[in-house]
Amino acid sequence: MLALLDWKIFLTIFVTVFIAELGDKTQLATMLFAADKEVGKVTVFVAASAALVLASAIGVLAGSLLSEYISEKMLQYLAGAGFILIGLFTLIKA
Repeated sequence: MLALLDWKIFLTIFVTVFIAELGDKTQLATMLFAADKEVGKVTVFVAASAALVLASAIGVLAGSLLSEYISEKMLQYLAGAGFILIGLFTLIKA
């Protein structure tokens, strides 16, 4: 399976997602669960990892389905517009 990976794409996606996830709500929530002395750290790690894998799988599935009906360029425009709208919303709420 490792030979089937496109390592340039893999590293691009890995670094992008890793940087995006640092310090976000998901990581903060995971840290709060791990701070609980009564909760097993392995349980927190496995549960959080499984949730991220499932969320990523949904993203891949949604992207695959959308690409059947919408061009890649239009998806890029929509994603960009979505990020801008989220940024504006965040600025307005601040």
